[in-house]
Amino acid sequence: MIKDTYESPLSARYASKEMKYIFSPDKKFRTWRKLWIALAEAEMELGLPVTQAQIDELKAHADDINYEVATEREKLVRHDVMSHVYAYGVQCPNAKGIIHLGATSCYVGDNTDIIIMTEGLRLIRDKLITVIRNLAKFAEDYKALPTLAFTQDVEYQLSKAKLLGSKGTTGTQASFLELFDGDHEKCKALDRKIAEKMGYQACFPVSGQTYSRKLDSQFLNVLAGIAQSAAKFSNDIRLLQHLKEVEEPFEKNQIGSSAMAYKRNPMRSERIGSLSRYVMVDVLNGYFTTATQWFERTLDDSANKRLSIPEAFLAVDGILSLYANVADGLVVYPKVIEQRLRKELPFMATENIMMDAVKKRGADRQQLHERIRVHSMAASKVIKEEGGENDLLQRIAADDAFGVTLEELENILQPEKYTGRAKEQTEDFLAECVAPVLEKYKDIASDKPEINV
Repeated sequence: MIKDTYESPLSARYASKEMKYIFSPDKKFRTWRKLWIALAEAEMELGLPVTQAQIDELKAHADDINYEVATEREKLVRHDVMSHVYAYGVQCPNAKGIIHLGATSCYVGDNTDIIIMTEGLRLIRDKLITVIRNLAKFAEDYKALPTLAFTQDVEYQLSKAKLLGSKGTTGTQASFLELFDGDHEKCKALDRKIAEKMGYQACFPVSGQTYSRKLDSQFLNVLAGIAQSAAKFSNDIRLLQHLKEVEEPFEKNQIGSSAMAYKRNPMRSERIGSLSRYVMVDVLNGYFTTATQWFERTLDDSANKRLSIPEAFLAVDGILSLYANVADGLVVYPKVIEQRLRKELPFMATENIMMDAVKKRGADRQQLHERIRVHSMAASKVIKEEGGENDLLQRIAADDAFGVTLEELENILQPEKYTGRAKEQTEDFLAECVAPVLEKYKDIASDKPEINV
């Protein structure tokens, strides 16, 4: 069926159903009700006139949200939070008088934003583990292959997750100070209890009516960092595929081009790069929103946040699904790599050839450097202008200044002599950096999502 209204490609094609649900209206409004329950429980525990029967009534209707009532009410009052307070009260007549007691819209709005971003980042972390696992296997398999020659800040951001709590209209908790008859300790305890009931360790100690929008920038920074690494990976794969050395997965019936039937375009890598570019630019929204907040809050952030935050998470979710798929199915062509390496190796070996002549025959290093420069330019001309083979070794062997035979030069040109500690560095990195991460998250199953190519 052809749709006749715009739909975000991130939702329609790229992001997983899990990430789309995290940023869905249903997830948001269910979280609002959990927050209202947490607030009511905390207020009851701190001595306000809230009863267990009222809380039980709220809990009984935590998930069966009467959306049609909220929608109709919002048409009248033009306020989403108060519309849902009203709808919840319709279902909970005995508790309606204590729903949202002392709170502002930001109590449910901002706390929910933090919860959703945190849950989204946890899903991103799990997908990163899959990518790391797939890349680690690839690195282990090809660690010793000579050729012409990534954890993120996710854990840190998750480790310092805090809620806004309930701070009132300007962040001073004035309404709660009045409710608690001037008891400052109960105001502080209210935030602690709300955090605990929602599964967090603490709330921000100081804020305006909203949490600092710098938090949005921090989340976006983490996502943009992932996008940077993913884009670098995708560009390298595209270049290697152009050289026919490495290819991304390609389905049996996949079409690479409508005009050129032979083409195997790196569509997954191209899409990784394209989505990554969007995320890296999207991070600027967080910077500008943070910089233009006035005193305790401004409302010009809301429309921007509704776009910039969910879209960044959905994009990175799609990027990592593609990344994991590519890393899991990379095809390497060692013979093509060796063939190209052999053509370039004589140029790469000139430093070794020169040092060998100085060490064994006492030749003049500066003189040999000039001779190699001349021979290299001549050999390059043959390759570039005449389409000939690289004859640099023959030129050096014929030059008495080096005193070396062609056979001796051929012996110097062993590819493994020019990889340095690449194999050992890969082994050390996998053992010391990657293995502990994979062991920590060994219970996270590898994600094999369906990819829309």
